[in-house]
Amino acid sequence: MKNTALTQTHITLGAKMVPFAGYNMPVSYSGLNDEHATVRNAVGVFDVSHMGEFILKGENALKLIQKVTSNDASVLTDGKAQYSCLPNETGGIVDDLLVYRIDEKTYMLVVNASNIEKDWNWIADHDTFGVEMHNISEKTSLLAIQGPQATATLQKLTSVNLSEIPYYSFVKGTFCGVDNVIISNTGYTGAGGFEIYFENEDADKIWKAIFDAGQEFGIKPIGLGARDTLRLEMGFCLYGNDIDDTTSPIEAGLGWITKFTKEFTNRAAIEKQKTEGVTKKLVGFEMIDRGIPRHDYQIADANGTIIGKVTSGTQSPSLNIALGMGYVNTEFSKAGTEIFIMIRDKAIKAKVCKIPFLKK
Repeated sequence: MKNTALTQTHITLGAKMVPFAGYNMPVSYSGLNDEHATVRNAVGVFDVSHMGEFILKGENALKLIQKVTSNDASVLTDGKAQYSCLPNETGGIVDDLLVYRIDEKTYMLVVNASNIEKDWNWIADHDTFGVEMHNISEKTSLLAIQGPQATATLQKLTSVNLSEIPYYSFVKGTFCGVDNVIISNTGYTGAGGFEIYFENEDADKIWKAIFDAGQEFGIKPIGLGARDTLRLEMGFCLYGNDIDDTTSPIEAGLGWITKFTKEFTNRAAIEKQKTEGVTKKLVGFEMIDRGIPRHDYQIADANGTIIGKVTSGTQSPSLNIALGMGYVNTEFSKAGTEIFIMIRDKAIKAKVCKIPFLKK
């Protein structure tokens, strides 16, 4: 198993460590509910250094990105980021990712930890433009500082005016005395905050400085368990659960990051789905009867006919209800539709609802 630059710090703090995407990662510290509430109400810090980062450089960097991603990266200007995905040739998704425009000829792609090698090979195989590619994943650390007190915490450590960085925008500046730190107004929690990218050698210094700065706000380290419940309350997809090589962007409700104003991998088939419709859709649902939905549980209609399956599910700490996401036959995808989750061979009543579950 691989370690991040902060693995020993997590162990020293008493984190429960688990294998995740080939890394030794903290799943919890003080407990899932406490960590979840800390991010929703104050500020928490996630070590997500297991994520992958690629730098694409050169005259044709944008051409390659346009070819392999579904969103239109040509609209990006320096200091802007966008959410996108890598469609495959068969209608599914290689991965979802963030695209950062550093300058006209330099972009950073941020990909999921479990897909680093797969994504690198996919992009490289489609590079017919001679783009200079660098995989900087192994030497890059990434912290997500999330919650309503994230800005107040981090502002103590930089002269960059964080309140002037719009959502899905970033600045490269000095942070905690370290140069060339990417400070990005992005996150996976819906609680607001920033993600910061820097070299591994500065990890201990930056981690300590952030916790010193956030002490007055009750800052805490947060594990992958709370990261999952936080993202699920917002209806954010998790690769390997809600989207994968067999689910299309249209089925997954990601039509908003699929732009047909340009050519990209498998565009024609995906555009046909957009025009003609799909047979299954990813929906959010809340449990009406008692029971917690889990990944791969079957979904049935009132007659007991299987109409889909659960992709993610949990007991929501913020809402105190059980909720989840899953694919259902399209005729059952309208909000308010009654469905049944098969839990230990029992049909437990639920209803389809709009996401995000947690309204801001």
